[in-house]
Amino acid sequence: ITDAGYGTDNRHRERTGVILGVGGGQKLITPLTSRLQYPLWERVLKSSGIGDEETQKIIEKIKLGYVRWNENSFPGMLGNVIAGRIANRLDLGGINCVVDAACAGSLAALQMTLSELTEYRSDMMITGGVDTDNSIFMYMSFSKTPAFSKQQNVKPFDVDSDGMMIGEGIGMLVLKRLADAKRDGDRIYAVIKSMGTSSDGKYKSIYAPRASGQSLALERAYDSAGLSPASVGLIEAHGTGTMAGDPTEFAALKTTFSENNLTKQHIALGSVKSQIGHTKSAAGAASLIKTALALHHKILPPTINVTQPNPKFEIEDSPFYLNTKTRPWLCVEPRRAGVSAFGFGGTNYHVVLEECQSEQTEDYRLHNSSASILLFADQPSQLLERCSTTLLQLQSDTQAQHFAQLIESSQSLAIPIDAARVGFLAKSLDEARDLLQITIESLKKQPTSEFFEHPKGIYYRKSGMDAKGKVVVLFSGQGSQYLNMGRKLALNFPPLRQAYTEMDKVLLKQGLPPISDIVFPSPVFDKAQKVAQVAALQETENAQPAIGTFSFGLYKILQQAGFQADFVAGHSFGELTALWAGGVLNDEDYFFLVQSRGQAMASPAVSNFDAGAMLAVIGDITVLQNIVEKFPTITIANWNSNIQVVLGGPTPDLEQIKQVFEKQNFSTVLLPVSAAFHTPLVKHAHKPFAEALNTVTFNRPKIPVYSNITGAPYPDEPGEIRKMLASHILKPVSFKQKIENLYAAGGYFFIEFGPRNILTALVTNILEDKYHLAVALNQNRKQDSERQLHKAVLKLRVAGLPLRNLDPYQRKEDETPKNQGLTVRLNGANYVSEKTRAAFENALQDGDHVYNAHKHPEKSKTIAKDGDQVSNVPEHPEKSKTIAKDG
Repeated sequence: ITDAGYGTDNRHRERTGVILGVGGGQKLITPLTSRLQYPLWERVLKSSGIGDEETQKIIEKIKLGYVRWNENSFPGMLGNVIAGRIANRLDLGGINCVVDAACAGSLAALQMTLSELTEYRSDMMITGGVDTDNSIFMYMSFSKTPAFSKQQNVKPFDVDSDGMMIGEGIGMLVLKRLADAKRDGDRIYAVIKSMGTSSDGKYKSIYAPRASGQSLALERAYDSAGLSPASVGLIEAHGTGTMAGDPTEFAALKTTFSENNLTKQHIALGSVKSQIGHTKSAAGAASLIKTALALHHKILPPTINVTQPNPKFEIEDSPFYLNTKTRPWLCVEPRRAGVSAFGFGGTNYHVVLEECQSEQTEDYRLHNSSASILLFADQPSQLLERCSTTLLQLQSDTQAQHFAQLIESSQSLAIPIDAARVGFLAKSLDEARDLLQITIESLKKQPTSEFFEHPKGIYYRKSGMDAKGKVVVLFSGQGSQYLNMGRKLALNFPPLRQAYTEMDKVLLKQGLPPISDIVFPSPVFDKAQKVAQVAALQETENAQPAIGTFSFGLYKILQQAGFQADFVAGHSFGELTALWAGGVLNDEDYFFLVQSRGQAMASPAVSNFDAGAMLAVIGDITVLQNIVEKFPTITIANWNSNIQVVLGGPTPDLEQIKQVFEKQNFSTVLLPVSAAFHTPLVKHAHKPFAEALNTVTFNRPKIPVYSNITGAPYPDEPGEIRKMLASHILKPVSFKQKIENLYAAGGYFFIEFGPRNILTALVTNILEDKYHLAVALNQNRKQDSERQLHKAVLKLRVAGLPLRNLDPYQRKEDETPKNQGLTVRLNGANYVSEKTRAAFENALQDGDHVYNAHKHPEKSKTIAKDGDQVSNVPEHPEKSKTIAKDG
């Protein structure tokens, strides 16, 4: 209720109710009634020859093994007291009750909750599910069924799935009418569109799931919502992993979602039970919370433990795919999801959810990314002292508060140009302490260094570089793309997601597949399918929108951190992005031209058409040119650096010249492109792209945009810019000359926007040991893209670039509430307090023992005269056969 914003707000308390799904809510009756069996124990003990005094001692010991009744025992005996206690403690005046629908209990409670709200009996409701019954009885019940996984691993819908595991859970949600929540400015995780319910009716067994019964609940849910099931992007299934449950549920889903839906494998299917097990009555709450958070964060959450879909499902011929990887949820329509829960006895529930807003604009996620830590001082010696003081603070009793303050102060820290400064990324307090210790040691070892970079990611400079008027932005060209590029950034940064949405809209309008599906494809389980996904992204019509969108999104992310460029340039395709960043094109026209250029440059649908290939060659340029002159069909398409060019030409001829270069020890790499760009082989693209250029508005550049063709800035006249851009795809790229001209104009802060670090490496080679800094924002395709961006920005800030908080979307965690005086630990059927447990253990060690009857019972004080006797401790107990020493 605090997360909902009503922790101390009492406005709705009088009209707030509590309805929870609770199963097995009477389990505490077992230990409580067990204590009342002592008359039976007494008869057995006395009949076995134990006297009155010893019998009473033993009975008291046994009683200590069971929880004692007190006023707090009622929630374990009367399920409704669970809801009643919440209403009592929070002073709520609405309805309070619990409902039992077995494993669908949480959604049954939700159904009643919705009625309370839609019929205006309550203004706010707390609902969810509670199940803490992982007792030996519960394990026995599911073992006898049998339903447990012998692998002890839940694998929903997997070929090797063999059963479930049970878990415990408490899941609570706050619900309000949508209009009221918007009026009150509440944080809204998701919107409930409708619910569908059904029963399986008469079937072969009351415990056997029935596909037609489940389908009925699904159909009723979508009919009530007035939505097509095809508009859903995520299904959170009941998905227990059992051999009866999963096939039945998939059959129901396939029947309902395949109707009037010819699109294959476009809906992510999963189950949270793969991660937390089946929490029974709380299962629906867990699924609902997971799905609401997925809609809120715009991500498709993974289902773990899946290695291969069950082939019997023929999932490839259905609307579903098993999502095994966390992926950005990118779509142009409202995101929608469905949640199912089915209970023993044939009770079925399905909920349809929708996002509240298409994209987040404020802080919204609690996910912790690496924090930037920056410290500075006038002199290196003072910086060393500052680091030492900070380390002591992070080791003190108030370390958590100091760490939070350090992170916050680092976000917008303005460092004087002459100050010594150091920075690093820290995911946790422990990591921050470790890196600070390394920083201190490094500063002691290198007191006079101008700068250093530690392998652990620590960046130090004695003073900053003057960035004013010196910042050059470089945009990546084709060939740098890779699957899932920027995935972590797309998960956490709305500007990048929004960029993909805008590009997808343009492509869908042309009847083309959305680029987000090609960059972030659904998981596949076959090697040939994986190869096909890589090949699809290499196609020009896909590669250019992919790179253009990623570069656009990266630029938007840095802009909101205060980034400003003084010069912009691109490599090949990247020049189009540079013109947008330079203010020549607006967002809408940019996305249109990205799509138009990619389509124009794609290979024509003509049999035996060879669009050519491209070969990067590294070596002595003079010797290289002499070799190329002997191949008239080969063109030097890119002059990239002091030692690298890219050749383009017919594929057979390029293979031939490749062999010649390799014999002379040149390094060669075939580029992952689908045509020989900037050669006559792409002349088919000139006319359609020129026509597209004529349909958009060109503006005068707001900052200088350097051309690939001339190596100099574009002219100010929009008509001249259009004309140069039309011829751009046929003319060689003079990248080396362009970088040299940019450096001569004063640019020495080079920042690469786009996938990988190809241009950064070229700049380093061109400028060699000249004073400059070259940084790629997405340097390594195998590393976490979010951490890479944070690291690159940190490096730029240490160098002297004035940037503020890169991530305004991360919420601050609430402080952990302190225990109040009335906070006490309660006993339960499966939970015994340490005090109770200790009392029992101490009783077992109190020294009272009972031994077998003495061989000569007449010599001891006999207390029983039946056949089975136990005698008191003899004078020398070591001479008798002991049967108990520890109770």
